[in-house]
Amino acid sequence: MSRLIERVRATIRTRHYSPSTEKAYVTWIRRFVRFHGLRHPATMGQTEVSAYLTHLATEEKVAASTQNQALSAIMFLYREVLDLDLPWLDELVRARRPARMPTVLSTEEVEAVLGRIGGVPGLVAQLLYGSGLRLMEALRMRAQDVDLVRGELMVRQGKGQKDRVTVLPARLRGALAEHLERVQQQHHRDLEEGAGCVAMPRGLATKYPRAMREWRWQWVFPGRRIFRDRETGERRRHHLHQTSVQRAVTDAARSAGITKRVTCHTLRHSFATHLLAAGYDIRTIQELLGHRDVTTTMIYTHVLNKGGAGVRSPLDDLG
Repeated sequence: MSRLIERVRATIRTRHYSPSTEKAYVTWIRRFVRFHGLRHPATMGQTEVSAYLTHLATEEKVAASTQNQALSAIMFLYREVLDLDLPWLDELVRARRPARMPTVLSTEEVEAVLGRIGGVPGLVAQLLYGSGLRLMEALRMRAQDVDLVRGELMVRQGKGQKDRVTVLPARLRGALAEHLERVQQQHHRDLEEGAGCVAMPRGLATKYPRAMREWRWQWVFPGRRIFRDRETGERRRHHLHQTSVQRAVTDAARSAGITKRVTCHTLRHSFATHLLAAGYDIRTIQELLGHRDVTTTMIYTHVLNKGGAGVRSPLDDLG
């Protein structure tokens, strides 16, 4: 299986997929092969794929989105890695994801949550709400992506491998400037100690070998520890781990007595909904969020319709 996985990784990297996609696809392909007793995928067909997807739904009871991700990984394996154009792949039916309304906080609830998160996780959480970022978009920002003068943040290779520009809240410019100054000082100390390297986008590390030590490529939110990369032997810092922010947001919502299920993505949902409530154009919000289709952004218009499509209950008119 190791040779097959190496081919999968090489194909994914050639197509410039994100590291998270690579990790997910490799995991699903491994599970698919092991489910069928380590048989090579080239010897299997529609029956085996359908059996595995059924197993995920009935035995493991995974969500529809998870089942669809597994199917995408298997389709990638056959079409892109094994170069097999199999008509039956198009006949496989994807699981339908239930239509759910996003959880949105009121401005008072947002203030209560953000007020209970301190330090770097608190700064990240404020960017999720203030700029509409996804969590990993915030954590993967580099120093050159922050424009304090123009009040903009550049999101590079977001979902769908798209770049976009979003707003940097004016009230965060001072705090973010102080944070960047501390991070830059830490980077200089790392360089003096023989560290200071950072992971580069694929291809750039070879093209610009010295860039990995430059300040502009460093993470805005670096991790606390320095590690040694297994492949290159370089001493690096990874960006802040997502769980530190996720736990901080969850704990803050619980401490504030909010009964809704609050996650980091809830802050992004709240950003979009509150902009709509303030009268901003739906197309502008679409660009800030990085949605490919405006229909995805339109879901927030339904959140604003309180009481069932904005209808006033007749009970409220009784004397």
